[in-house]
Amino acid sequence: MALLKAAIFDLDGVIVSTDRYHRMGWERLARELGIPFTDDQAARTRGVDRMSSLKIVLGPNHGYSPAEMSELAARKNAYYTEMIGRITPADILPGSLSLLSELEAHSIPIAIASASKNAAAVLERLGIAGRFAAIVTGHDFKRGKPAPDVFLTAAGRLKVSPADCLVFEDALAGIRAAHAGGMKAVGIGRPEMLPGADRVVPSLADIHYNDLVALMHSTGEPA
Repeated sequence: MALLKAAIFDLDGVIVSTDRYHRMGWERLARELGIPFTDDQAARTRGVDRMSSLKIVLGPNHGYSPAEMSELAARKNAYYTEMIGRITPADILPGSLSLLSELEAHSIPIAIASASKNAAAVLERLGIAGRFAAIVTGHDFKRGKPAPDVFLTAAGRLKVSPADCLVFEDALAGIRAAHAGGMKAVGIGRPEMLPGADRVVPSLADIHYNDLVALMHSTGEPA
């Protein structure tokens, strides 16, 4: 039976919502390139690393060289970095701080595991970087979600077996990554968007420490 020995949180869409800034950055880049950027493309970039997102934006027959791709990714990141300078602690999503406090009260180590290479800067702006025993960003692993690398790296830094870690994610790629790493996953959002999650809640305000313990002990179908 798995025990709750660590909690691993994605950042965007779970602790804070920067999705709109990512979307605005990709929209601006697409506009400059004279190509469309659809709602479907925007949804597919959620929880995915920057270069994989760029490939989604450009499409399969884009014709750009690796060097040009790197320049385009850097250009989008510059737009995003400029926009996240507006983030303040008021942007922390409902329930985030209270759930972190519950976990801390029970001495559960907590990590951030994000595909974003800007995650550490965002946490500093939110004033909560010190609450995480480990912060894993896109600089720290090779394969992006749905590969499990980001979560396995976080578990390794916390020195906790993956089976005893619980992941919090708002993207399907992240749910799949958690499961690929042998971890249970709480989905944040709508059930129809997060099939396979072990439990889905609208926000972190809708789940508490005792719920997490029960989920780790359960062996049934996803709720």
